[in-house]
Amino acid sequence: MTDLPPPTLRLDLDTAALAGNWRALDRLSGAATAGAAVKADAYGLGVDRTVPVLAAAGARDFFVAHWSEVPAVIAHVPATQVSVLHGPASEADCAFARSTGVRPVLNSAEQVARWRNTGGGACDVMIDTGINRLGLPHGAAALDALDGLAIDTLLSHLASADEDSAQNTRQLERFREACARIPARRRSLANSAGIALGAAYAFDLTRPGLALYGGIPRADMAAVIRQVAYPRTSILQVRRLEPGDAVGYNATFVADAPIRAGVVSLGYADGFLRCWGARGALANEERRLPLLGKVSMDMVIVDLSNAPELREGDWLDVPYALPEAEAASGLSQYELLTSLGRRFRR
Repeated sequence: MTDLPPPTLRLDLDTAALAGNWRALDRLSGAATAGAAVKADAYGLGVDRTVPVLAAAGARDFFVAHWSEVPAVIAHVPATQVSVLHGPASEADCAFARSTGVRPVLNSAEQVARWRNTGGGACDVMIDTGINRLGLPHGAAALDALDGLAIDTLLSHLASADEDSAQNTRQLERFREACARIPARRRSLANSAGIALGAAYAFDLTRPGLALYGGIPRADMAAVIRQVAYPRTSILQVRRLEPGDAVGYNATFVADAPIRAGVVSLGYADGFLRCWGARGALANEERRLPLLGKVSMDMVIVDLSNAPELREGDWLDVPYALPEAEAASGLSQYELLTSLGRRFRR
């Protein structure tokens, strides 16, 4: 096949920042060890780019959500270091776990029975302590069903760790009760935000995700987490708008003076959604280039008045420091990362 021409969209990753974020979260985990959530293609940044960096930094425990995500991860790390959070929904899932060596996270009495009936073996178990998603109930009756399982890691998940909430304390107490009842090699409660709640929440293993990739789930983590993802896009065409010219769908912007504008390769198919709207801007060498009119599927229009030398083919930055991008767009930091489209050359 003929090589693809140069892209008009690219996603640059600061791999040193990624490794530094894992090391910082590992230090904040105290006596516990930090793992790495790499589900959703490493939060949209790419397993092939991120998992080798995280493994080289020291990560030894990796978490995916779907069974379909396993092959990409075990291409880089031993299968015994990988856990599948959604657990086995079928006997085929159990067979796949055994054939690869990854561990299922058992989330219900049905999954426990399915794992036992197909041969058992090393597994992880999720206890629901109050988020009411996946997980066995924390009550004693449900926990008795786990007798005899070869549990590597006993897990639960915090619902409100990004807040100073009484729910955090309730979940901690319930998880401690579960830990006292259920034998397991290791115990894990804290996600990215949970790490910042202190040593009581760390147990043996923490499971950062968002913060690895530059997300700031709590303000008190901002000093140690660095931006990792830098989306960039190029100018397709330069146009001159005259007073009265309308821009884009529904003519939501009308020029009241001459404007040198750029048509840029970026749109909601790339995760740059209409919610950016009139509040958004691209940038060049820290110069702000406001959006004009609506974001469309494949293009935006920007005002080039602050960068008169820019021409077709020149690159622009998509401001993506995640807390600031969250405030500008109204999208969560998770959505900002995971919605980055496949057209970005990674």
